[in-house]
Amino acid sequence: MTTPLFREDAYLRDASGVVTGHTPEGGIILDQSIFYPTGGGQPGDSGTLSWDSGALSIATAIKGDGDSIILVPAEPRALPGLGATVMQSLDWERRYAHMRVHTALHLLSVALPFGVTGGSVGAGRGRLDFDMADAPEDREGLQDVLNSHVTSDMRVRAEWINEAELDANPSMVKTLSVQPPRGAGDIRLVRIGEGDATVDLQPCGGTHVARTGEIGALRIGKIEKKGRMNRRVYLHLDG
Repeated sequence: MTTPLFREDAYLRDASGVVTGHTPEGGIILDQSIFYPTGGGQPGDSGTLSWDSGALSIATAIKGDGDSIILVPAEPRALPGLGATVMQSLDWERRYAHMRVHTALHLLSVALPFGVTGGSVGAGRGRLDFDMADAPEDREGLQDVLNSHVTSDMRVRAEWINEAELDANPSMVKTLSVQPPRGAGDIRLVRIGEGDATVDLQPCGGTHVARTGEIGALRIGKIEKKGRMNRRVYLHLDG
């Protein structure tokens, strides 16, 4: 098991860890990790590991068996031994861009209230696929709505509910292709806004900024037809 430190503090850039395992492919498993593993449309984090006798670059992180997180080295190198204490350091600029884009995509799902059939988070842009027949007619109006949510500087925070509570509120689940994991305990929600001023509340395990104002200006990119009832909308960090 790997304790996911990023889940409690997405702004943690450095942390120690103890090597608890190696994979046959040369991956490293730690007792706790600041590296987010690929999932939910968000790429795995990159960065570095260092220890008394060495250092190596981490290209990405992926999910392993159970609750383990596997750190994938960028190139074949000598690995820290089992039981070794290492220092983890994120490529923070890349991670923070993912946080900004991921939160912006939540706002896009508010501005376009259709079922989401897919999505992807990048460092400068992201996209969502929507279950809708026609492309939005007013691109500028859509963009203005998104940027108004950004400038409102709403709080973004995580909270937890159990499966029964989620079953009683099925509208929280916007993704049509992927459902929240079941049987693993409570389900993590991400809330944008507070109380009656909440604009979005949905299950999500990704990393997010603490306030929408951190996202910065947004720009609607290409809108592509991906099927009779599927439109792909790209969203860019603008500047």
